[in-house]
Amino acid sequence: MAKLQLIRESLHSRRRPTAVLSVLAALAVGVAGCTGPADPGPGAAAGSPPASAAGAAPSSRDVPPSPGGAPQSPGGAAGTRPLGWGPDQADADAADRAVSRMSLAQKAGQVLLPYFSGLDHEAHARTIERLHLAGAIIMPDNVPGTQGGQVDTAAMHAATRRLQQAARAGGRGWPGMVGVDQEGGVVARLRAPLTEWPAPMSYGAAGSRPLATDAGRALSAELAGLGFNLDFAPAADVTMGPADPTIGARSISGNADTAAAVGIAFSKGMLGAGVLPAAKHFPGHGSVSTDSHRALPVQPASLQQLRARDLKPFQAAIDAGLPMVMTGHIAVPALEPGVPASVSKASYRELRRMGFKGVAVTDALNMGAIAQQYPRDAAAPLALAAGADLLLMPASAEAAHAAIVTAVQNGSLPAARLKEAATRVATMQLWRGRSHPPRGAAPGSGSALSRKVSQQAVTVLAGPCRGPLVPASVRVGGGTSQDRARFAAAARRAGIALGAGPLVTLIGYRGAPAAGSVAVALDAPWPLEKSAARTKVALYGRSQEAFDALLAVLAGKATAPGKLPVAVGRQAPGSGCR
Repeated sequence: MAKLQLIRESLHSRRRPTAVLSVLAALAVGVAGCTGPADPGPGAAAGSPPASAAGAAPSSRDVPPSPGGAPQSPGGAAGTRPLGWGPDQADADAADRAVSRMSLAQKAGQVLLPYFSGLDHEAHARTIERLHLAGAIIMPDNVPGTQGGQVDTAAMHAATRRLQQAARAGGRGWPGMVGVDQEGGVVARLRAPLTEWPAPMSYGAAGSRPLATDAGRALSAELAGLGFNLDFAPAADVTMGPADPTIGARSISGNADTAAAVGIAFSKGMLGAGVLPAAKHFPGHGSVSTDSHRALPVQPASLQQLRARDLKPFQAAIDAGLPMVMTGHIAVPALEPGVPASVSKASYRELRRMGFKGVAVTDALNMGAIAQQYPRDAAAPLALAAGADLLLMPASAEAAHAAIVTAVQNGSLPAARLKEAATRVATMQLWRGRSHPPRGAAPGSGSALSRKVSQQAVTVLAGPCRGPLVPASVRVGGGTSQDRARFAAAARRAGIALGAGPLVTLIGYRGAPAAGSVAVALDAPWPLEKSAARTKVALYGRSQEAFDALLAVLAGKATAPGKLPVAVGRQAPGSGCR
């Protein structure tokens, strides 16, 4: 989701739908799937748990034989015909049968993925059960902490396990969704002891698809180890530069082809750890100058212009068979004037015209761009009627659920459209559960790889490309107290003293240009254009691992191989040390 998700029961049937999961046991082996400011960022346990705790596929006792009428691929087993976005026909058939047995209230819940306030996870779970919700997204105020200010990983894992259990209630035989926003950089809901990752722009600066795949897998493995199976990442937005107030360094690159290729690589790594990715924010949030958390952005580009730039990463994600696309709250006059893409029939038609067959999820429905125009969760049935399949973060799960039920009863939301959406969501959950089991890793296990990403991304825009960039002693200013403490720790390890010498100025998120001898951009590199420093370095991250990579370059112990993924003033993309 875009920067701050912070701007964030009806009818209960006692009928229990029969969970008909007609996936042959052989399919699990024979069919390959795809592999591989609450928070001021711009977005709003130990190791691997048992597979059942993190939402693994149903056991063989839950999987009856495929019915005789299931479609067949030439020479293949019944139901193995791929659908073009991960699942096979057997997944869709099983989901269709199960959803057909659901009541209206149950179908309405199956398309809602809400957030809840606070740490009462048991109360959240009971609401999921009562409203038949698809699961939940974890936001910062849902994350239990230790006295030392870190994530209480044992408590977090227990909470996701309970939410998973609730999402499978009522006879649903597929894993529920427990999601989070964990992009890296400023958008990371789960902090230490999990690995801290640099901003996604690091992958564009490093220019390595294998590195992006490894990072996507490692980041997601730590999430899977805590019971998460959905991460709303990566941002497929192509940033237009400093006029982009929302995405910035959350964008992989200002080049659409690079953003596409590296984003797909990262997504396949996520799937390799058993975590669903979501390409966001269709039709692209990086080239509008309004933040959708506050107001409705308008994208003035023609459809031809959009297809040549902003839509490219989404087209690539669709062509790669990725399972989920998030629609943004962005009005596109070329499609439907004045209507956010998330509730626009024309926008969903364009997404499907591009070949997308997977789950279309809205950006958070409690954001300013949507809540101002459609108060009291009126957008929920409108988004479904327009073509959405999954509704993220309505202001009230109760109100959104009731609005959907009422809309079907009064005919403004066709019952067939609700069933289609619920079936598509269930199809995706079945497929992920059987073909991408969680592959968890211990919190912090990605630290070495996080440092490698920063080592490959660090970019020198001005100053020498070889040898020390600073003497044996420097002063440090700018940034936050944590930034300066991390700089100091990295300096000690690099053999550089603090207290005298040239000034190194750290420029944080949305920071102003800096003076001093050395200017270091910790987020997007654009402030370096007007910085007066003789030496300018783009780091794209503020983790301890990123500072270690920076100090190695400043001390002359490592080179800076990164290349600018965006233009910085007159310095074109691709600039950097050769």
